[in-house]
Amino acid sequence: MKAILLAGGKGTRLRPLTLHTPKPIVPIFNRPFLHYQIDLIRQIPEIDEVILSLNYQPRRIEDVFGDGSSLGIKIRYVVEPAPLGTGGAVKFASDGVTDSIVVFNGDVLTQVDLAAVLRLHRSRQARATIVLTPVENPSAYGLVETDAAQNVLRFLEKPTPDQITTNYINAGIYVLEPSTFDRIPDDTPWSIERSFFPSLIERGETFVAYPYDGYWIDIGTPEKYTQVHRDIMDGRYQTSPFAGQPAGHVFRADDVRVEEGAIVEGPAFLDEGVVVRAGARVGPYTVLGRGCQIEADARVDGAIFWGNGRVGQEAVVANAIAGRNVHVGRGTTVGPGAVLGDKTAITDYSKV
Repeated sequence: MKAILLAGGKGTRLRPLTLHTPKPIVPIFNRPFLHYQIDLIRQIPEIDEVILSLNYQPRRIEDVFGDGSSLGIKIRYVVEPAPLGTGGAVKFASDGVTDSIVVFNGDVLTQVDLAAVLRLHRSRQARATIVLTPVENPSAYGLVETDAAQNVLRFLEKPTPDQITTNYINAGIYVLEPSTFDRIPDDTPWSIERSFFPSLIERGETFVAYPYDGYWIDIGTPEKYTQVHRDIMDGRYQTSPFAGQPAGHVFRADDVRVEEGAIVEGPAFLDEGVVVRAGARVGPYTVLGRGCQIEADARVDGAIFWGNGRVGQEAVVANAIAGRNVHVGRGTTVGPGAVLGDKTAITDYSKV
């Protein structure tokens, strides 16, 4: 059995972070994002191969995951000749596959029970099964209506208040039968959401939903990317290094150096080679990637640094995201919501 991860997007909502780092490998703490999806897929022993459907900077992704041997599952790469949309990408990546396929959108983090989704698909002899997740503001999304037996009835894009009959949306996780892909034209951009799924409903084919009320998030914006880290630190999403740890846990790699007089408040993550100088303060929900240095009397609060960052003396960085090799000058203030791309250098006493 195969799984397809749709990982071809450019991650435009996360720019400038994704100019040099494709969205599928942006780090969540110290692991590329797709590692978390692959961990979930590996819970299904039947799945013997993960197919990564790529388009944007495919070599960068292949360099990270290789053939999958280090992860215990075979990984194969399929590069679209041109962007084909979600439906076209699935058909292109599934060439030659005849068994049921598990499909993931490449920006979804969840702990859904994939085995239960697969059981539902098989028990109903479905042609397609879609995972649904509830949202607080249904009017901002495309909704998926179902009947009492969880048959999918229709898709409703960004409804008006009087049209809202459900708060469940497409979670970007499917089990599909390749025998249905004949309706997707070759080498043509095609939407799985707007064209493929409606065709199943129109033809009266068995198309069922699996409602999932557990953890689910789309990491594709700076706000959601930040939220993922906080959710893991708070235990809402269970994974190392915070799973099973008490509230306020501070993860420190073995060679982290926090000088006397420096303060680190949890929850926080300090990766290999991090140095926090005397008088500096690292506040809750801070993530310091490998090799970051926080100089004397600086303050970093709720910020995420990918690696090799430097925060100068007396600088303040609060609730921002910084890519690799970012230098924040002495006495500089970087405020909430700032997103700094790789190799950004902010001169002394600036305000961002």
